[in-house]
Amino acid sequence: MAFFLFVHGAWHSGWCFAKVADALRREGHHVLAPDLPGIGGEEAELAAVTLEGWGRFVASLVRVQPEPVILCGHSRGGVVISTAAEIAPEAIRALVYIAAFMLPDGDSASSFKARQPVQSPFSRANAISVIGEKAGTRVDPLAAAEFFYNCCAPEDRLLAAGRLMADPFQPSRTRLRLSEGRFGTVPRFYVECTEDRVIPLSEQRLMQESLPVEAVETLYCDHSPFLSNAEGLAGALLRIERRAGRSGGIVRPPVEK
Repeated sequence: MAFFLFVHGAWHSGWCFAKVADALRREGHHVLAPDLPGIGGEEAELAAVTLEGWGRFVASLVRVQPEPVILCGHSRGGVVISTAAEIAPEAIRALVYIAAFMLPDGDSASSFKARQPVQSPFSRANAISVIGEKAGTRVDPLAAAEFFYNCCAPEDRLLAAGRLMADPFQPSRTRLRLSEGRFGTVPRFYVECTEDRVIPLSEQRLMQESLPVEAVETLYCDHSPFLSNAEGLAGALLRIERRAGRSGGIVRPPVEK
């Protein structure tokens, strides 16, 4: 039995992990998928959110669990779980990046995207609008349905796009502060998504080259495997759970459909 804690990405909240959480619970595991503070808030609340604050929020949750957790971050949630691992490495059994920003010390999600020679389809769509004086952002639901959920069932696309909320501006633009003595002591795993139109597979693999991991799981799906391939994602996480804490090189199993 293991304890999984999920951290959602931009514009989402904990609801998005419901299907994969159910699959893991059927196998006897504990699952927690909180909403990050400030998501969906008014302008002042959005402006007050920091990456460090989110990292401390997640660190406080992992520290009160009865055992070290498998901490999973999706998309922008990657920088949040990295920050939490710097704060509370002793309470984390493994870090799992699910089509997520897995970046080294000194980098940020926005800086990484800005360095890419070819913009992703989502970046070219101009789907993001700014709230107030850079307090937060909103994403166009039609663009979200097209780019976030391109492999999802039509009903899941519409329901998910309709639940997206205002998102704080600063965390994606804050440079990470990580050390080998803390963050670097926690085993890292990556779940890559081959049909991702937000963080394309080439970018996911560039991050894996820059910050090596214990193992890679490959899923044939879009940026949102928790909806488009929840059983495949649960299977990948169960395999990671079985080898968490053991050393090893990057392993690429057959693509799971």
